[in-house]
Amino acid sequence: MERKNRSRSQPFLFLVAVAFLAVGFTLGRKAGEITPISIDAAADLIGLSFSPPEKDSMIAALNTQRNNFEILRKTKLENSVAPALIFNPLPQGFFPSQLQKPYDWGLPATVTLPEKENDIAYLPLNQLAVLIKTKQISSERLTKIYLDRIKTYADTLQCLITLLEEPALQKAREMDQELASGKYRGPLHGIPYGIKDLLSVKGTKTTWGANPYKDQSFDETATVVEKLNEAGGVLVGKFTLGALAMGDIWYGGVTKNPWNLSQGSSGSSAGSASAVSAGLVPFAIGTETLGSIVSPSTRNGVTGLRPTYGRVSKHGAMALSWSMDKIGPISRSVLDNAIVLAVINGRDEKDASTIPASFNYSAKNDVKKLKIGYFKAFFEGERASKNDQAVIEVLKNQGIELHPLELKTSMNPGPIVNMLVVEGAAAFDELTRLDLDDQLVAQARNSWPNIFRAARLIPAVEYVQMSRQRSLLIAEMHELMKDYDVIVTPSFAGQQLQITNLTGHPALCMPNGFAENGSPTSITLLANLFEEEKLIMLGRLIQENTDWQAKRPPMFDK
Repeated sequence: MERKNRSRSQPFLFLVAVAFLAVGFTLGRKAGEITPISIDAAADLIGLSFSPPEKDSMIAALNTQRNNFEILRKTKLENSVAPALIFNPLPQGFFPSQLQKPYDWGLPATVTLPEKENDIAYLPLNQLAVLIKTKQISSERLTKIYLDRIKTYADTLQCLITLLEEPALQKAREMDQELASGKYRGPLHGIPYGIKDLLSVKGTKTTWGANPYKDQSFDETATVVEKLNEAGGVLVGKFTLGALAMGDIWYGGVTKNPWNLSQGSSGSSAGSASAVSAGLVPFAIGTETLGSIVSPSTRNGVTGLRPTYGRVSKHGAMALSWSMDKIGPISRSVLDNAIVLAVINGRDEKDASTIPASFNYSAKNDVKKLKIGYFKAFFEGERASKNDQAVIEVLKNQGIELHPLELKTSMNPGPIVNMLVVEGAAAFDELTRLDLDDQLVAQARNSWPNIFRAARLIPAVEYVQMSRQRSLLIAEMHELMKDYDVIVTPSFAGQQLQITNLTGHPALCMPNGFAENGSPTSITLLANLFEEEKLIMLGRLIQENTDWQAKRPPMFDK
């Protein structure tokens, strides 16, 4: 009887093995490397492929995972490497500072108000804040400018799900009245903004960009939105995302890149990045699990900040991967993102994953005291980008000493990223079980319906082993970065995007010019856990000595 049962189980175990390998980073992706080309196919950001894997690919993927297991077995910490089932990116003995100091943004006393409305619309948040504080422009007028632009261009870009015109105008008038009475809430006072439509807002629908949920609503507002509203922000709209936070395809179409309307905006924070790029809002909120802020920020030529995992509350946000989801701002400048982060960060009793930590940025801090590293190999050879090299030259010209280093970990992050797939399948278990996934627009082999179904075959044992491997990866990345304040890297070189999303490290993605085909490109700065202020310091230096972030897509500069 025992032999008979074992015989029957063999076909099933083979299918499980094939599914697990197929979900992994396979089919010649250079051990999981993400390239700029993979921005076009959001599924490629997690290396997914569900075509029958070839024998060589299966063997390669199996060997990669086997190597990870072997490293895990050999480590002296083998018995102490517990699975990160309740994910915490903090290495043993590391605790972020909670001593919060007053902010010093270094804003100018005055800013000249442009005559043309499109010039006003493209001003960075930090300058708009001065214009409102000095009463050169009212929040109501500024809000109307952005509302008009949204109504003019949103359909072309397919970037908007819900316009909140009346509530926005009401809030803007309230902010003007408060300012007139002497109450000023801070730099976001009266500033219009938008959010990715996976954040709940009471009284509005929250569609997650997907047909099965396009009419759903929640009786509460996400913590991030509540904080922005309390700081004086004026919510004008909820922008598109690729269905269930993948890509730029949603139930209403494909969100467009303002620089090239034949091209998608990339995802999954597609609408947020597209709207900022086209001057429809000065900033918007995006989310990232594995590239969803970095990727559309690159495509649309805007500045995106992915905070440390646990810095910003996810309460009220759609869950894709509980251990990898992060919420951050997308704007027209590094400083703008810092101003927004100062508002949305902090411990939240409604989100057990939040970690209390200070964010102490000051314009008076000396950027030249930072120790800056760069992944030298990524800036050399045939694949090196002139735009990336230009950033290095800018830093050298500003007197910044750059220390070469290598991105090297014993753990291959490729297979570990399958944790995202498993968690996503669990988060949308009901969608799969009730066949609601048939309603999703994207039904390709690498789209969520097939991914979720296949992920159900990944054994629980493998998930736990991946989690243990991830714990070692976190420790190794912390060891690599502890000697540096900031590390400069091409946005999609090597495996840094996978690694840092798995380990929870913060990243700042900034424009650094254009490719030969006219598409924007980007550079990324990395920092230690909860040290975003250092990203802001170096990023601000770069942007104050270049004009890449000031470029406007011509079709929308009207």
